[in-house]
Amino acid sequence: MPECQNCGSFVTDAYVRVFAPTGISDPRVCPRCTDKIREGASVRDARSPRNQ
Repeated sequence: MPECQNCGSFVTDAYVRVFAPTGISDPRVCPRCTDKIREGASVRDARSPRNQ
């Protein structure tokens, strides 16, 4: 099962297909990550934590 490389949370295969780079089976960051965000082709630290 795919999981987030940052926080270890489960992610769906559909999420991986849409948001992970080609050839990567575990995304670098997921919607549950409050300390990181995707920005284009990279991942960066969030400037401020996102509320959940």
